[in-house]
Formats: sequence, structure tokens, C-alpha cells
Amino acid sequence: MRITTDVIEASNQRLRADLERDYESLGERLDRRGIAIDEIARKVSAFTVAVPSWGVGTGGTRFARFPGLGEPRGIFEKLDDCAVIQDLGRATPAVSLHIPWDKADPKDLRDKASELGLSFDAMNSNTFQDHPDDPRQPLSYKYGSLSHVDQAVRAQAVEHNLETVEIGEAIGSKALTVWLADGSNFAGQSDLGRAFDRYIGAMKDITAKLPSDWRIFSEHKMYEPAFYSTVIQDWGSSYLAAMELGEKAFCLVDLGHHAPNVNIEQIVSRLIRAGKLGGFHFNDSKYGDDDLDAGSIDPFRLFLVFNELVGAGAALDALRPSYMIDQSHNVTDPIESLIRSANEIRRAYAQALLVDREALGGFQEANDAMMASETLKVAFRTDVEPLLARVRAEDGGAIDPIAAYRSSGYRGRVAEARPAARATGGGIV
Repeated sequence: MRITTDVIEASNQRLRADLERDYESLGERLDRRGIAIDEIARKVSAFTVAVPSWGVGTGGTRFARFPGLGEPRGIFEKLDDCAVIQDLGRATPAVSLHIPWDKADPKDLRDKASELGLSFDAMNSNTFQDHPDDPRQPLSYKYGSLSHVDQAVRAQAVEHNLETVEIGEAIGSKALTVWLADGSNFAGQSDLGRAFDRYIGAMKDITAKLPSDWRIFSEHKMYEPAFYSTVIQDWGSSYLAAMELGEKAFCLVDLGHHAPNVNIEQIVSRLIRAGKLGGFHFNDSKYGDDDLDAGSIDPFRLFLVFNELVGAGAALDALRPSYMIDQSHNVTDPIESLIRSANEIRRAYAQALLVDREALGGFQEANDAMMASETLKVAFRTDVEPLLARVRAEDGGAIDPIAAYRSSGYRGRVAEARPAARATGGGIV
């Protein structure tokens, strides 16, 4: 099922001459601004983002899910699809697993990843739904998990997170991401203060048993599935938790987990300053947690996030944030969407590298709002696609990865080998 290098080379052959001319032209224009294109290309090549194992399946809405052709039936077929994304785009060498969805023998996972040239990023636990087939999670999370009023449910959720860590340690992961669905739908349903205290207590139990070289990420979300209150509803609650949990605890920012028009780049700046930025789940949104392809709605916001990251310099380097895509693909081929998102994330990074930081600082100090804004716009308006494509090709990927993917016939081949999935009821993932 693998897309061979011959397919990629055949796709590249007809595009290479034009790419070289476009790359040279961009290099000349950047040189006039005192920017060495090859240095930017080197940094872009080194920047990678993890893909979510669940992202290669068709997502859904709260009302229905419409399965796509050739959906992966388990973690090993998911890894096959993730390898295609990496082979073509060369930006996604790591995969983030979700337990218990992706539970398998760690040796088999390691062997499969090694065969495909992949590694594993942060692990994700799952206490936002019940698992009747999992003997280790017989109790229901209907009314919460790590913040549940029943200590037995909290203990079960803690043990599940520790099992997730155990699997992750065996396959080379170094972080646990905890997204908590706990909350309430009615005023008065839950004591807001005690629910947070119970969460902190349970998270301390998890953090105390983390391997010495691991980190734990708390992921905030404003609402959904609970719509009145959420235990970790914003970056402030996430930061409070990370401070109480200690040096291994950090905050994870999902771009779709905020109210519309929230200044996410400012949140990023604050968390960097506090030394608590753990990483990102990249996606895009129009109204809420839409989980759309990164950069498909508001590419300028994505650029502004990377402007803060690049501008932080050594402070960011010390934090070593984790970068991951988290999307739900309802009407597109998931492989195509993930290829595109990884490229858009790299685009925002490359554009942020083009910002004249010295000039920007001077305009800010002079209160020259117009020229400070224009300095960012100059970088954002720069078409860096020739640079991104050149980096892909130099690293063994496709100049036009979506076109190469379509010409490979991969989706048709896996559709023949994998039985069609049945349509299901509601479910975001």
C-alpha cells in the first residue's frame, strides 16, 4: 500500500524546473531584504508537527458521521495512513496516540512505527466517554472523571491515565495530554470550586507517578460537551493547575478551544512568559471547536501565533513545546487535509521567520502603529510556497503532495482492502 519513491519522483519531475525558477526568484527578493533563503529553508526543514492517529479517520458532528472510503480499522492501518502523510509532506514524522482507541502491544507498535519511519509524540488519555469493553474502566464518566464526586470514578480515571503513560513510555513517548470533558449543563448542578479541587487532587496523583523525563499537558476548552461550565475552561484555569502540579506540568493550547475572536496569540505570549507553554493542537474554526484544517479560515491568526513563538527566541527554546495537529475531517479525505494542514503550519512558521524583528521593535517603541502593523504584513504577504515545496522535495517528499497522492491511487487501493465502515450516530470523533 505504500506510495513508492517512483510515484513521488514522477510527480516531481514535471514540476522541478518551474520550482527552481520560483525558488531562485523568491531568494532574490528575500536577499534584497537581507534574508538568506537557504537559512530559512534549513529552519523550516527542521520544524515538524505530529499528526493525530484519530485524524486519519472520518470525523463527524454531534448529529451524525458519514464514513469515508478505506477508513483504517485499527491503529496499524492508521499508522499506514500516517506514513503516507509523512512520505509526501515530510513534515510529520511523529504520531500522537489515543488510549484506549489505539491500545496494542507496545512492541508491535514500535516495530510498525520503525518499519514506516515514524515515531510517537504525546499520548492522549480518554475519560470523555465510557469504555464498556475495557475491564479497567467499568464505571461511567457521564458525570465527570478526574473531578467526579465519586472517589472510585476519580481513581479509575487516574489509573487510566497512568496506563496511558505506561504504554507511552514503552513506545518512546515523553508526554501525556489530558483533555477533560468534565463540567455541568445547569447552574447549580456542580460546585464549581470543589470540582476544580477534585481535579487538582486527581492530577497530582497522576503527576506524582510520571517518569522523571515526562511532562503532563492540561488542555483547556471553553465549552462542549458541557455547556454551562467546564472544569478547565480557559488558559487561566490551565495555568493555575500547572502551577499547582509543579515543574512537570504545562498548558496546551488548542486553537479551537476559545470563544470567537479571543486573542490566542496573547495567551501564547503570557504562557511563554510564565514558562508554562507546553504545546499546541493546531486547527482552525469559524464559530467554535470546528476542528477545520489549519489555516483554512484565518491564516493570519496562525501567523500571529507563530510571530509570538519566533519572537520569544531563547525563552521558547527552553520550553520545547510540542506541536500537533488536531482535526476532524467530515467532507475531505483526511490524508489530504492533514498534508495541507502540516504545510500551512510550516507556512506560518516560515512567514514569521521573515519578520524584521529589529524594525518591529523600533516601531513599537516609537508607538508607530501603522509601520509596526505593516512590518508584520510584509512578512505575511510573502508567498513562501516555493520555499516550502523546495524543502519537501529536498527531504524526499512531493513538490505537490496532494496531486502526487491522488495520482498514486492510494485511497482506491485501501478502499478495496478495507471493508466499508458503517455509518454511526452522533460523535465528534
